[in-house]
Amino acid sequence: MITGTIKTQVDRIWDAFWSGGISNPMEVIEQMTYLLFIKRLDEMQTLKDKKAARTRKPDEDPIFNSKQQKLRWSVFRQMGDAAELYKLVAERVFPFIKSLGGADGESAYASHMKDARFTIPTPALLAKVVDMLDAVQMEDRDTKGDVYEYMLGKIATAGQNGQFRTPRHIIKLMVDMMAPKSMDVICDPACGTAGFLVAAAEYLDQHHRDEIYADKKAIRRFNHDTFHGFDFDSTMLRIGAMNMMLHGVDDPAIENRDSLSESHAGVEERFSLILANPPFAGSLDYESTAKDLQAIVKTKKTELLFLALFLRLLKAGGRAAVIVPDGVLFGSSKAHKELRRMLVDDHKLDGIVSMPSGVFRPYAGVSTAILLFTKTNSGGTDNVWFYDMQADGYSLDDKRNELDAGKHENNNLPDVIKRWQHRDKEAKRARTEQSFLVPKAEIAGNDYDLSINRYKKVVYEEVKHESPRVILANLRHLEAEIMQGMEELEGMLK
Repeated sequence: MITGTIKTQVDRIWDAFWSGGISNPMEVIEQMTYLLFIKRLDEMQTLKDKKAARTRKPDEDPIFNSKQQKLRWSVFRQMGDAAELYKLVAERVFPFIKSLGGADGESAYASHMKDARFTIPTPALLAKVVDMLDAVQMEDRDTKGDVYEYMLGKIATAGQNGQFRTPRHIIKLMVDMMAPKSMDVICDPACGTAGFLVAAAEYLDQHHRDEIYADKKAIRRFNHDTFHGFDFDSTMLRIGAMNMMLHGVDDPAIENRDSLSESHAGVEERFSLILANPPFAGSLDYESTAKDLQAIVKTKKTELLFLALFLRLLKAGGRAAVIVPDGVLFGSSKAHKELRRMLVDDHKLDGIVSMPSGVFRPYAGVSTAILLFTKTNSGGTDNVWFYDMQADGYSLDDKRNELDAGKHENNNLPDVIKRWQHRDKEAKRARTEQSFLVPKAEIAGNDYDLSINRYKKVVYEEVKHESPRVILANLRHLEAEIMQGMEELEGMLK
């Protein structure tokens, strides 16, 4: 998680933008993102330079060629003249980052960047922000993501629009549980800054590197065909495309698409893995909702429409790990019950991880769960695995301070993964434990209620109390002591 020092630094940069004439929060974030991107490009080139020096082999694909060295962050940040710095960034550096997606303009990055604008109004503000950003210690790649999260959290409407990042450790948990394979086609239909896609790319790079870089065909598949993201916010699309590029994915299929309103012709039954935390605080009119989703379930609620969407987008055998509000698990409406019935009877509901309500603080305190299922079109649910997550490694208040992760009571995440990977050994666990299996028939008998409290048994410790006679005797003794104390005080006042 982001440290207090970095929070203070980001707050000061934010204030500098506002006092410098940029008052739109999303514009502040966008301009900061461009500068962070430029800074990261220079860091990547430095790593490439070190590798070339170490191996004594020239860098065949430099980010900056010999004529573009002045465009590097480490070079222009040392410029003493604010006016010259401003002219260089506006006229050369910014056009340079817009051109990175390729001259043909066909890549996702190029298409999203074509409308990008450099809007920092004055040389003084640019020079000040460059100095302040340079002072922020962001060598850790996770810290960069947390800076994004913190910036997005400063938007007043973040909690309403869902425009905040899922905590990185929760994303990693979901990716680790799904364990993507090199041949997976992965989609996040509400991708935002592409956090899930980035984490999936990192997992593949760590566990299947030999396969994804086996030959030119495999490399092209990884860069062009593996990752798909949908969003209708142009700023989020630009940030997401830059985020993927910085993590080694040159041309992901990040599209401007309203997932709930547009027809899904061309993408239905296309993906083998969906990872998502869609916005779920709202409802749509029937007229503005895609007809193919209404054919699956008649509802206006976005959280249910997204579940219908996931079933629409997955191919047979495709898997999903998605975050849903608890209401999806026990809601009593016809649409709620029908979607749960479909997951249990028509497909394979694999597991549910109940998360504590503080996971998304300070943005929202809603209780949520991770839903894990496989699209089969032919049933397959036998037992559903439930896990009662009570701690995620951070305090569950608005501060979200990091706790001693070595203690189970502070961090259940390693245990979640361990038990998930060995679900065959979960059958003997009692309902009083942190995880257990529930047979399909029992779930169906409970009107397809999927809330963990429906099945978890609580052990109550027997507490022995004193007899009423003893309690009354103790009260008389205490009252006598009080009266004696009062008499002594009265004596002192005479």
